[in-house]
Amino acid sequence: MKSKIENINFSQFVNQSIPFEILSIKELYEKLDKTNFDLSKPHRIEFHALIIITEGESNHNLDFKDEILSPGVILPLVKDQVHSFNKKLLVKGYVISFEESFITQYLNEKNLFHFLHIYHSPSILIGKENLIRLNPFLQTLQNLQNDSNNNLKAEIVNSVFIALLFQIKRLSIYQHKIFKSQRFKDFIQFKQLITEHYNETHNVNDYAYKLSVSYKYLNDICKEISQKTAKEFLDSWLLLEIKRNISENKYTSQEIAYKMGFNEPSNFIRFFKKYTDFTPNQFKEKLVK
Repeated sequence: MKSKIENINFSQFVNQSIPFEILSIKELYEKLDKTNFDLSKPHRIEFHALIIITEGESNHNLDFKDEILSPGVILPLVKDQVHSFNKKLLVKGYVISFEESFITQYLNEKNLFHFLHIYHSPSILIGKENLIRLNPFLQTLQNLQNDSNNNLKAEIVNSVFIALLFQIKRLSIYQHKIFKSQRFKDFIQFKQLITEHYNETHNVNDYAYKLSVSYKYLNDICKEISQKTAKEFLDSWLLLEIKRNISENKYTSQEIAYKMGFNEPSNFIRFFKKYTDFTPNQFKEKLVK
């Protein structure tokens, strides 16, 4: 690849008293244009974000897949994803960026469940006609951002943002399937454990042990929530993280293999080719085209 994918930290382009920022998409383009940062080049974000589209049509590449942007489409973006905007500014809307801990530290268990539920969704459609119902929350967040009084600012921003997420979930055209709270929490914990221990083990039994649940239970909740077996879910996460590492152009295939927990580079290549029909190097070349 000709250039490395840049890792973007929240504080890199943001100067706010709290780790939360709301901008119009136009403001985001103008702001980063002044820094000579090209939004259309794939970059890996080290924070969470929410994209809300109000006008126009475009596309957004998210983890090597194109998402269609149109009025009423909302994209929850999570830390470590690789994404890129269209080169041309073709849509209007908002981008809300924040550090996950800033939101989750104030949440009770029930609200945390809803937050995770929304951020487990790849995209949400509320319909163009419902966008007006988001305006009070968006306007309040903008006003708070511009307010120089920092007394209880973080707490109020947190509350308003969670209320915005509740309204989005309520207006969703494709209603979210409601999972039992404990089963969903266990699934999210399984996903979190993978991100922490993928370089140590690729054995689902090890993760079931860490969760203090049976293999069957873990397999059942994965099939219910992700429509994949636990092993399929683990492999799909490994594959995506490998693609992200390749796209960053920082490591050799051998380094990625060991980083991802493969004892032998040949096993790593075999695993990657099984799901993509490409070797890691072929995939790397394909990204340039």
